[in-house]
Amino acid sequence: MKKLLERLKFDEKGLIPVIIQDVDTNEVLMLAYMNEEAFIMTMETGKTHFWSRSREKLWLKGEESGNYQQVEDVYFDCDADTLLIKVRQVRGACHKGYRSCFYRQMKKEGEVKVIGKKVFEPDKVYGPKETIEKTYKALKRSKK
Repeated sequence: MKKLLERLKFDEKGLIPVIIQDVDTNEVLMLAYMNEEAFIMTMETGKTHFWSRSREKLWLKGEESGNYQQVEDVYFDCDADTLLIKVRQVRGACHKGYRSCFYRQMKKEGEVKVIGKKVFEPDKVYGPKETIEKTYKALKRSKK
């Protein structure tokens, strides 16, 4: 694992951007960030782990929702500063309920068109939005 880590260029915050793509359709599902620990956990378990910049903690994709990502292939770009991981996605990758986080299309006229279909209801998976936001804010205050 050390040899793999030595090949990668993490940024000044110790993070590397990761593009998640469906292995069968090549649909881009999401963009997230990994630190070294998340990368190691992903490689060792075969399930994607990320570093949450907002919550400042490691997380396993799907740990709350059941929407896991089974890793099939891992690639890195020519500068070794971005990863591409091809996965088998369970239900949706997006916390808003869509298969892909890229479910909206921008038109040059300024129009935004929803092109994705919801595959799950976030309130049923995570609880009401207001409850989540209140809990997050309370946790953030308790860290200070």
